[in-house]
Amino acid sequence: MKTYPKFKAAACHAAPIYFNTPATVDKACAWIAEAAGNGAELIAFPEAFISSFPVWSGVWAPVDVHEFFVKLASSAVEVNGPEVRQIRDCAKRHGVFVSLGINEGTPISPACIWDTNILIGDDGSILNAHRKLVPTYWEKLTWTPGDGNGLRVSDTRIGRIGALVCGENTNALARFTLLAQGENVHVSSFSPRWPTNPPGESGYDLEAAIRLRAGAHAFEGKLFNIVASGFLPPEAIDMISRDNSRARQLLEESPKSVSMILGPDGQPISEVIRDEEGIVYADIDLAKCVVPKQFQDVVGYYNRFDVFQLKVNRRALAPVEFSSHPEERTAGAEDDDLNDLLFNSAGTVPARHNA
Repeated sequence: MKTYPKFKAAACHAAPIYFNTPATVDKACAWIAEAAGNGAELIAFPEAFISSFPVWSGVWAPVDVHEFFVKLASSAVEVNGPEVRQIRDCAKRHGVFVSLGINEGTPISPACIWDTNILIGDDGSILNAHRKLVPTYWEKLTWTPGDGNGLRVSDTRIGRIGALVCGENTNALARFTLLAQGENVHVSSFSPRWPTNPPGESGYDLEAAIRLRAGAHAFEGKLFNIVASGFLPPEAIDMISRDNSRARQLLEESPKSVSMILGPDGQPISEVIRDEEGIVYADIDLAKCVVPKQFQDVVGYYNRFDVFQLKVNRRALAPVEFSSHPEERTAGAEDDDLNDLLFNSAGTVPARHNA
């Protein structure tokens, strides 16, 4: 007889130490230890937690933020790098799953950065790495568009876990791609604030948008949704505003993000946190996903696959492809192929070698 996992999830409403990757990694490990100590087995961190969200691009003109971009690029990490390894070791030590937002760098280019979410297994392995498909609005000034390689659901002992980053939780096709792989635990990672309008004008209601789309995905998929949003601390506002009153007003008036955990009916089952850093918890029982699917199961009987078809390109994009004839293969070519497989598993393939 099939059994349904039960576990405790944690959503971290947290701020990085801006541009200080070692300190932010240490903070992540400390929060993992705290959440694990409180019984959590899945711990989710916000978008771009390692180690800055480029909120300055919503405040300053592009020509005024070169300094910030260089600092962000310098603090970016690689999926298989030592900084992520430290967090992987921490996850393994505590036997927990960790969803983590990073600024992902590459040795190919110092200015190519992806807004990436990685899922770390309770054994310290990288289960998936998903690069945000399309940076939103002024985020395009910082991040490179991702690809479909990370549109995957990881089958784990606590459930089938998928994740999307911030605005792409509005992308119905991306969401359905995960639902169609049996997703029953979703992680939505969000930014801390999102300036969109001049000072004094009402703008984008970030909290309302998060509640709406996170709740919609939970309700549509009859799943649990862990929402982990960033927090913008006063010292970051000081740094980004540069003593400019208009910039400070923009940052301070921008609506704050919220963190919460939602049930299969789309309603919060945890505390909702907004105005300070902290961790919210909820008990997850995947048996509660079953009965709601009797009503509407969009990846089962409540669809028309003879009418609708979705095709997803999961190819990991690379700047160059190398090919050679079999007779031209040299010593070490097999190692190149193995490295490609390893890189592909983490979604960070730098170049593709085809024989």
